[in-house]
Amino acid sequence: MKMEFTIKHTWDGLPVSHEPVTIMLKSDNAGLLMEVNAPFLNDPPAPLGEPGKPFSRLWDYEVVEAFFLSDRTEHYLEVELCPHGQHLVLLLSGKRRVWKEELPLEFEVTRMKTKWEGKAHLPWSYFPPSTNKFNAFAIHGSGEDRKYEALYPVPRHELQEGQKPDFHRLEFFKDLNLKELMGEAWKQPESDIWKFLTN
Repeated sequence: MKMEFTIKHTWDGLPVSHEPVTIMLKSDNAGLLMEVNAPFLNDPPAPLGEPGKPFSRLWDYEVVEAFFLSDRTEHYLEVELCPHGQHLVLLLSGKRRVWKEELPLEFEVTRMKTKWEGKAHLPWSYFPPSTNKFNAFAIHGSGEDRKYEALYPVPRHELQEGQKPDFHRLEFFKDLNLKELMGEAWKQPESDIWKFLTN
């Protein structure tokens, strides 16, 4: 079983101007396999961190991101993947409130001249209990040409003048039913990481 998502819009709902980024979620033994297929723009240039290792503030580079949310608690997992091999995994409790970051990740990248593919193994322990919402994003470009793209953009009628991209608008995330991927009888395994969180 798999779920496929295509990022066809900018964060504010305009069509993207290139081959869109696709994200596939597949069931994996101990979690989810997240596969990314994206254009490789090499803009901005690679972060200076070691490939295969976490890199702080990866969102300042060329990156594809996936957010897995439990809307009841506003607990969420943020996964950022870079075509140069760096990654950043954050756990958040409440909007923008990071309580764990730079978690280890098994992540492989295949990079070609104009596109890249990434595979990340996301263990169930990273997912907040009752994960039920999802959004995904892509960022690339430098300076004035920096582009912010969203699977579920801010609806046009919600836009305010002068508004900046904000990927933590949790109210615009949409349903993610993991049973569709894992089978009706599946129950999300308890996380030995999230249970230590006291709000």
